[in-house]
Amino acid sequence: MLVVNSRLHIPESELSESFIRSPGPGGQNVNKVATAVELRFDVANSPSLDDWQRQRLLSRRDRRLTDDGVMVIQARRFRSQDRNREDARQRLIDWIAKSLEVDKPRIATRPSRAAKERRIQAKKQRGQIKSGRKKGSWD
Repeated sequence: MLVVNSRLHIPESELSESFIRSPGPGGQNVNKVATAVELRFDVANSPSLDDWQRQRLLSRRDRRLTDDGVMVIQARRFRSQDRNREDARQRLIDWIAKSLEVDKPRIATRPSRAAKERRIQAKKQRGQIKSGRKKGSWD
């Protein structure tokens, strides 16, 4: 069971893992053991997600999301298969949680009278500094 938050749990049956050989350094072990993990989660057909969540996840522009609505995460950061599995699952949890996060709407505000006065004073002071640089008599 993959726990995203208190309201969203994804059962193991909805996740598909395949193990592939990982490119990169690793010595003789890299040619024998399939340590990289490819985790697939079908967002479009998942019964765990409600319609709002599904639409929200599918509307995200992410290159890991296929045209069929399947999220594909490849994890090959570590040399062990177990750590790569955990990494892939954690990245899926983070992606789902971030995608379902709703931004707080911005409330338009106006500057206060004191803030306007401070701004004008700063501009006047800066202008005085610049006017002091003009050519004149140095006597």
